[in-house]
Amino acid sequence: MDGVTGTVPPDPAAGRLLDEQAPLFTADAPRVYSRAQWKARAPKRPAKVLDRAPDHIVVHHTDTGNSTDYSVGHAFSLSRYIQNFHMDKRGWDDSGQQLTISRGGVVMEGRNRSLASIRSGDLAVGAQVLHNNEHTLGIENEGNYMRTAVPGRLWASLMEVCVWLCREYDLDPGEAIVGHRDYNETSCPGDVLYSRLPALRRAVADRLEGASAAPKPKGKPKGKPKGNPKAPPKPDGGQDYGNPNQYYQGDGDWPGLLNLNW
Repeated sequence: MDGVTGTVPPDPAAGRLLDEQAPLFTADAPRVYSRAQWKARAPKRPAKVLDRAPDHIVVHHTDTGNSTDYSVGHAFSLSRYIQNFHMDKRGWDDSGQQLTISRGGVVMEGRNRSLASIRSGDLAVGAQVLHNNEHTLGIENEGNYMRTAVPGRLWASLMEVCVWLCREYDLDPGEAIVGHRDYNETSCPGDVLYSRLPALRRAVADRLEGASAAPKPKGKPKGKPKGNPKAPPKPDGGQDYGNPNQYYQGDGDWPGLLNLNW
């Protein structure tokens, strides 16, 4: 995405390492913490759910600080911070992305109705790829990866989440997993993370083949990535939603533009 700049406020409950928590993954799916567990606010309105699968899984970075706090408490603070930013600063209905992964590898539900929709093979429409929200699903990865290496915990969780999504939606990882910059003119998900997407596609495909679950794409894609963005990557901390003097009001394709002084 992203441009969720700033520092995630500390959480009094933070501090326990993931090793002291329940396992990240179950036998059939990654451990995904629900909105109720991270104490999400009520959305302005329920997300629209489409009776179809997405055709692309879009990888983002949050463009926030590269925290060394890998606790569940910090991850929950991150989700609340993103939701507040999207609702209060962007004017959106809720968190834009469907899923969030902390640098500690904690996976959390983002937009309301996302987790139930994934499990039923449907799509809860988010606000994470301009003009392409009704056929894509977005994963926010905590941190800025223009120059910084991706933490092992985050990478492992991202791979497991993509395996799960490709299995649930019958997607071919070689075609389905893309970066935000493949759609919009942005530096997201950072040069380092973007450069690792080919390895992510291969790893997910290997896992699916190893589980005897060769993916079968569901229909033709409803959108096509732009490929190489025309705009050069923005410096660390840059706004990745487009013009930094504007923000999009509402959801979907964000038709209303309001000027801001950042």
